[in-house]
Amino acid sequence: MQEAIEKADVLIEALGWIRRLRDKVTIIKLGGSLLDDLDALHHVLIDIVFMETVGMRPVVVHGGGKAINRALAAEGLESRFEQGRRVTDDATLAVVERVLAYETNEQIATEIERLGGRAMPLNFRSTNVLEGRLLELTDAAGQRVELGRVGEVTRVDRLTIDNLCYAGQVPVIPSMCLDEAGEKLNVNADTAAMAVAESLGAEKLVFLSDINGVRRDIEDSNSLISSLRTDEARQLIAAGSIQSGMIPKVEACLATLDRGVGKIHIIDGRLRHSLLLEIYTNEGVGTEIVSG
Repeated sequence: MQEAIEKADVLIEALGWIRRLRDKVTIIKLGGSLLDDLDALHHVLIDIVFMETVGMRPVVVHGGGKAINRALAAEGLESRFEQGRRVTDDATLAVVERVLAYETNEQIATEIERLGGRAMPLNFRSTNVLEGRLLELTDAAGQRVELGRVGEVTRVDRLTIDNLCYAGQVPVIPSMCLDEAGEKLNVNADTAAMAVAESLGAEKLVFLSDINGVRRDIEDSNSLISSLRTDEARQLIAAGSIQSGMIPKVEACLATLDRGVGKIHIIDGRLRHSLLLEIYTNEGVGTEIVSG
């Protein structure tokens, strides 16, 4: 009986968050590491079906880096990166389009439907919702970095995404876009998710990572910071507590909060049902970053 009562307490705790977040948009970014772990992905997609069922409006934006690396290697093509972006020539772009925009995108949507939800893959052969332009980066010497067909999102088709959410479907968006001439561009998945979150005025943007969030000591999982204000995050960056690859992610999160997104969460997608635990419990399991 005590175990049953504790289960009821969990449901009551979730009820408050379910009511508060009803009809709110949450952008969920799925990355390559998670997409390679089929068991973890299965539980994340169950969480997404749950969210839609209780009235939230989840939108999935995904990458697929590891699957793309394998496909490139199978065709004898080299994977090269500059400043965290995949150098994308025409041959690489063809592989990215096939693996990311079609195979991975449609597999995610199909699995959501298999689990009882409704989903719509939004790719170049269904409906494209991301428009952009070539990304221009410079190196330390001020010279332009040659990235090939790599882009940044400049416009999101909010109406199409909103209509799908209102209809009870989960939009599934690959991190690729079209430029003004209709040419396809490869886009960093984190920045694509941020662009979608900003355009939709999302209540939450959730990054599913392979660590449990922002830590005071990167090597110590017990040093997790459960909640961070933007000013505290900047202090931790200056003090060196936030290091290496987490710095650009956190800095991008801060910029996104400045543009109207309510909260950003960084959680470990490998933890079973981490998405539900982060959103529908008072304590959460990762790091939330909020304005202030």
